[in-house]
Amino acid sequence: MSEKAPLINYRLTTNSGAESKDETANRSPEQGQDRGRRKLGVIFGVVIPTLLSMFSVVVFLRIGFVVGQAGLYQAIAMFLVAYIIITMTVFSVCAISTNGALDAGGAYYMISRALGPEFGGSIGIMFFFANVCGSALYILGLVEAIVSAFGVPEASELGAVFEASHRVLPSGYWWSLLYGTVLLSICFFVCLVGAQIYAKATFVIFLIVTTVLAAIFTSFFTVEPRTVTLPHSSFVNASTQTAANYTGLRLHTLEGNLWASYTVDYTTGTMMSFATVFAVMFNGCTGIMAGSNMSGDLKNPSYSIPRGTLTAVFTTFVTYNLLSLLAASSCQRPILQRDYSFLGAINVWPPLVTVGIYSSAMSAAMSNLIGASRVLYALSKDNLFGGVLALARTTSRSGNPWASVLASWLLVQMVLFAGKLNTIAGIVTIIFLLVYANVNLACLALEWASAPNFRPSFRCFTWHTCTLGILGCLVMMFLINAIYAFASIAFMLLLLMLIHYLGPISNWGYISQALIFHQVRKYLLMLDVRKDHIKFWRPQVLLMVANPRSCVGLITFMNDLKKSGLYVLGHVKLGLLDERPSNPLQSCYHSWLALVDHLNIKAFVNLTLADSVRRGVQNLLFITGFGGMRPNTLVLGFYDDCPPQDFLQSKVHLPPEHSLDAVYPNKESGEPLFPFFPNVRDAHKPKVIKEEEYVSIITDAIKMGKNVTLARYFSLFNKEEVLGAGRKTKTKTHHGTVGLFVDIWPLNLLRPNSGGNVDVCSLFLLQLACVLHETRAWSQARLRLFLCVEAGGSLRDEEEAKLRLMLKELRMSAQVQMVAWDQVVALHRVRGRGRDEEVQDGCKEAFSSNVTDDYIHAVNDLIQSHGDPPPAVRFLYLPQPPADTSCYRAYLHQVDLLSQDLGPTLLVHGVTPVITTDL
Repeated sequence: MSEKAPLINYRLTTNSGAESKDETANRSPEQGQDRGRRKLGVIFGVVIPTLLSMFSVVVFLRIGFVVGQAGLYQAIAMFLVAYIIITMTVFSVCAISTNGALDAGGAYYMISRALGPEFGGSIGIMFFFANVCGSALYILGLVEAIVSAFGVPEASELGAVFEASHRVLPSGYWWSLLYGTVLLSICFFVCLVGAQIYAKATFVIFLIVTTVLAAIFTSFFTVEPRTVTLPHSSFVNASTQTAANYTGLRLHTLEGNLWASYTVDYTTGTMMSFATVFAVMFNGCTGIMAGSNMSGDLKNPSYSIPRGTLTAVFTTFVTYNLLSLLAASSCQRPILQRDYSFLGAINVWPPLVTVGIYSSAMSAAMSNLIGASRVLYALSKDNLFGGVLALARTTSRSGNPWASVLASWLLVQMVLFAGKLNTIAGIVTIIFLLVYANVNLACLALEWASAPNFRPSFRCFTWHTCTLGILGCLVMMFLINAIYAFASIAFMLLLLMLIHYLGPISNWGYISQALIFHQVRKYLLMLDVRKDHIKFWRPQVLLMVANPRSCVGLITFMNDLKKSGLYVLGHVKLGLLDERPSNPLQSCYHSWLALVDHLNIKAFVNLTLADSVRRGVQNLLFITGFGGMRPNTLVLGFYDDCPPQDFLQSKVHLPPEHSLDAVYPNKESGEPLFPFFPNVRDAHKPKVIKEEEYVSIITDAIKMGKNVTLARYFSLFNKEEVLGAGRKTKTKTHHGTVGLFVDIWPLNLLRPNSGGNVDVCSLFLLQLACVLHETRAWSQARLRLFLCVEAGGSLRDEEEAKLRLMLKELRMSAQVQMVAWDQVVALHRVRGRGRDEEVQDGCKEAFSSNVTDDYIHAVNDLIQSHGDPPPAVRFLYLPQPPADTSCYRAYLHQVDLLSQDLGPTLLVHGVTPVITTDL
């Protein structure tokens, strides 16, 4: 018996459904100690890492570029649009982070717990590699800046502030790789020691960057006007000016920088535009997850992440706009357009800006490295990739995932061998944007699902903000590079499918199920039974199954017959709830759902507990379905003496926890986790239901207005063999090409004097056969309709013409065959009277037609004689049971003789009109 779930789950669990309870139990003490290891607060854990990650080198090298190309008005507009996009994402992060306790993994943890392991795992892998490449990108950028300033061969605009005597470092590929390795090793050792040392290191860097920014702001007010020499560029005409003025804060300088003036970028030769400048500027805004990545090291992530991230976003927004305003008010446009390091040239101490560039680049590299390690550690704990990431789960005594840090460092080192990362730089930003879009999607899905347990304490969000964040991130992705955007989305979808089909089942809860429930409930309420119409009728089947082991053929066949309608597998367990300590059906659902998955059918399962089968079927007919989705057809297996066969033995290959063949006990309680289906009934043992009760079930269904179908000999039906043989057989007989046939006998053969061939039941029978024929699997089958007539009758041609006209009006394609049954009818008329009064003792009123066993045998022989080639399925008319309950046994006896040895047969009794010729 499954364990009872707690009423309130305070923590979003991180163990995968693939882990055993022993593994969970072994890891629980570590999780209990994890809370004590978390020591970072809002400032050190979130604000400082996010500020440094968002500032990076953009604040020092690209502010002038943005204002010089786009002008102050468009620059402020760009910052507004960019920060609206990231603020929408921050709102989503805040909402998710305040809806439950967070563990390590940051964005990955939020997405995986909201959207499921497929989205979470795919985004987690991409986020991990984006952090790895981002760390390498900042390291290489820092190396390039150092070599440009201190390298022997040449100097760049960054090194122009130093004298030539400072350029003493050897340069070249291997030297650059050495410098990068040394810088990466520093980051590695800081992250290896732990999050506290990382927080202290970033705090030191934060003080340096703050000092540099303070010096920059002070310089705008204190430095005297001067002439700035512009760096030489091969992309700029030699005739253009080589110097420009720093004027200090002047109104006329501001007026000259208000409007856009897009020119060629002096470093790349590319013509700038609003889109290209916006893409460059937006790179400085993609560090909002730096604090969230530290969620596993925060004392209170739900408190720290919202406050710290919003503080950092607001601070950077104000800083960027103030710098833009001051730069536009003090520097002529040529300085802004052709000297990215102009802040050093106008600073009170020029080398200070270079120190700020180096510090911010080092901090960004460190932030990406520790972020990558935390994401990898979270992926390994969730066991989405089996044992591939098992080693990454190793932690130190203090809880630091040193194995994940080591693996991340090795991958960054491998990326450093690539040297230049111009192509990777674009895709790193795009992957970050894809992660942000998925965070917004996760929050949107939670909001739309309207789950009662989604009630975050942060309420400054709606589905509008989530949608705006998603659209903004996607637009920016394609604006930066459409090819990389398409490639990233395709790679994410590929990972998603791989995890979906190969990954374990998680126990986190699937948002898709909540969304489906929300939509299904809405549409079920819109499905008004008062608006039902005959032309939109479809079979909605309740198939009663005593033991699935002996009913595989029938279950798979009815899955084809349902024609996109409702299909329910019903089962009655005998007993009373008063006699049991708990609901015995709850644990049975696992086996039934495993059966549905194994047979690959689209069916629901409905189980009931009753003191008799008849009472249980009544319950199911009353309560199964919702609104307009209720069964209209009851399907029963036939009541005969055929020994049941086990069709699941040695054919079902399921994991042990879903086995249908054995009991796997719960190690804690000793009770079975999943009940198995019992063995099939021994042929010598009596049935649990009597003939009278069986016929009473048919009568009850008809009283409830349900159509009834009795399925016989479907133990002989094998869908693969039948349909395969129908496609392969191409021999000739007197009937023509042999293939797959479905035979239809619309006449009430047990009541030869009941009147015409076409009544409600006959039309229902024709409709079921036509529905089967329209399914893809049975589309190659040929319908054969047999019309019984007397050869000497004057109405034979008229009846045939009438039937063909009806089939044409009903758009049914069937081969009509006229069957002469004069001898059978004569047998009924001549021998019927005296003997039947003896056989049907007491049932004369109910069986006024007085059919004999000889007559029924003759009808049975007639059906068999017209079965060349043998059909896959036969449809026969099932007469209504007699009103006299004492005649139930005789009624069942007649139906048994009629369908004996006919192969898979459906005896159909329809009570509702299902066919119309109207549009």
